[in-house]
Amino acid sequence: MELRQLRYFQSVAEELSFSKAAQKLRIAQPALSRAVKDLELSVGAELLARTKRSVKLTPAGAVLLHEAGVLLGLSEEAVRKVQRTVKGQEGELRLGFIGPPTQIFLSRLLKEFQKRHPRVTVILEERTPERVWEMVLKNRLDIGLTRPVAAGARIGLQTLLLRKEALCVVLPREHPLVKHPKVTWRMLRDLPIIVLARREGVGSHDRVMLACQQAGFSPKLAHAPSIVGTVLTYVESGAGVGVVPESVDTLNSSKDVLFKPLYPEHSVDLVMVWKKDEISPTGEAFRVLVAEWVAKKILIK
Repeated sequence: MELRQLRYFQSVAEELSFSKAAQKLRIAQPALSRAVKDLELSVGAELLARTKRSVKLTPAGAVLLHEAGVLLGLSEEAVRKVQRTVKGQEGELRLGFIGPPTQIFLSRLLKEFQKRHPRVTVILEERTPERVWEMVLKNRLDIGLTRPVAAGARIGLQTLLLRKEALCVVLPREHPLVKHPKVTWRMLRDLPIIVLARREGVGSHDRVMLACQQAGFSPKLAHAPSIVGTVLTYVESGAGVGVVPESVDTLNSSKDVLFKPLYPEHSVDLVMVWKKDEISPTGEAFRVLVAEWVAKKILIK
């Protein structure tokens, strides 16, 4: 039994006329008659009672007419679904991201994406920068919002700069530098410094090291935790001063630590990464939206 045969039978059953159905389908009447006869042979039942003057549905034909409507509707929806998937309008988007840097825009971005593509299911994966790159490379993520990594050029993913994020110093509220109008990197020379572990954030870690070197000193690293929130905990406990990207302030719920800009300004990048020739249709739809927001400078409003 073929879908073509079901369509022909449905047309004849609805018109109760082979000639009218043939005209509607734009095929020759003998070809239509053969197709319906082949369908009857396929299902093993007479579907249409024919006389010289009339065509009537048999009980078996009435059953098949109902089922044919269901089957043809499903086949048409399957085609539409495939077409929507190819256009990135349906399916699944696997999005990797790093937490604090994306908090100021990610919910707005996802809301707009879902508005444009309501049939796409978004799967969020919060990971470290290096892990996001790895998962995109291995096709476990369609696209990632992350930091640049040391091996980025070798990995060969496509990137789009989303924003530059200034590095800040995190101070206990009672620290002498809190009252200083302008904190410079050189002022950190003799202080115990707390930064995110390099294995968890090589870009920001190396940027801190470089800024200190350019200020003429090697930093005294007191701690290098693997979770950025722990940097704040160390600072609050008096273990030293933290140096983190400014977005980490979104994690801060304590009144006992303060964030201050560092001068001269050093920043870390936030980028979008994807595989140029293997991006999924849903990933491409998301990439287009992000590129549009970046161009219009509304990503971090």
